[in-house]
Amino acid sequence: MKKNSLNHMLLLIGFLSLLMSSCKHDRNHPGYAYMPDMYYSEPYDLYTANPIFADSITMQGPVEGTIPRGHMPYSYQAKSADDQKRAGEELENPIALDEATLASGKEHYEIFCALCHGPAGKGDGTLFKSGKFIAQPTSLVEDYVQGKKDGEIYHVITTGSVSGLMGAHGAQITPKNRWEIIHYVRKLAE
Repeated sequence: MKKNSLNHMLLLIGFLSLLMSSCKHDRNHPGYAYMPDMYYSEPYDLYTANPIFADSITMQGPVEGTIPRGHMPYSYQAKSADDQKRAGEELENPIALDEATLASGKEHYEIFCALCHGPAGKGDGTLFKSGKFIAQPTSLVEDYVQGKKDGEIYHVITTGSVSGLMGAHGAQITPKNRWEIIHYVRKLAE
């Protein structure tokens, strides 16, 4: 029994000696690395060739089919009149209409929409008046837009217009804020 204890004690002393010898206090030589390829990985700049990936591109996009946390995929195609109509039929505004909603809608309208559509939604925004945008933006207070369902307007804000004159704002404006803007646009026409 004593011989077995002695063997265990010698094994423990040997292990501790090995462990202590791998720890040095010299910062330029920190000791032995168990997995050097993990500790000392080689960095690559974003737009440089990278031998790790098959396409040699360092800045990889997200894996196909991944969805950012907290986001739902948008199942309607951009620049599609059929999907625009379908969005109008299937999507309903989930945001309740109240003063806070209108205030938020107005705030986001002024940030994202007024530059083109104007402060009153008549299609006379600063960008058009300055001559930098040659086609007059659609009036949001006329029957053409007011006659559309909320889901159809939401689709246009999200993916842009079928004509291509209005760009997609889905990346800049959250879904909640898009619905609030729609409430505000409805209020502008009153």
